Amino acid sequence: QVHLVESGGGLVQPGGSLRLSCAASGVSLRDYAIGWFRQAAGKEREVVACISNSNERTFYEDYVAGRFTIARDSTKTTAYLQMNDLKFEDTAVYYCAAATDWGPTVVVVTTTYMYWGQGTQVTVSL
Repeated sequence: QVHLVESGGGLVQPGGSLRLSCAASGVSLRDYAIGWFRQAAGKEREVVACISNSNERTFYEDYVAGRFTIARDSTKTTAYLQMNDLKFEDTAVYYCAAATDWGPTVVVVTTTYMYWGQGTQVTVSL
């Protein structure tokens, strides 16, 4: 059985930083593209950033570009989302997901991803 587990969420003040991690059991993340999504209360789940299975290609949604960085460790077993200069509007539950497909139009949609974590709460507040 495949499980993705996110960690690293929490409460942070505006301008602060957090690093989210995504680890897998039951599957090797080496073979998958990884996407980070988020869902704020009352809103639809939206893409944040994605990284290809080769680690050579990344994608960032405009609202996080320049502030967030997606990465995977050298063994490709854990994925990360470094979040800097956090804003109130970044408050959401953050999910990691794994997919076998890659492409600019497919990695931004939730239906591309076959495995999902349970999410970790990120709250940006004074």
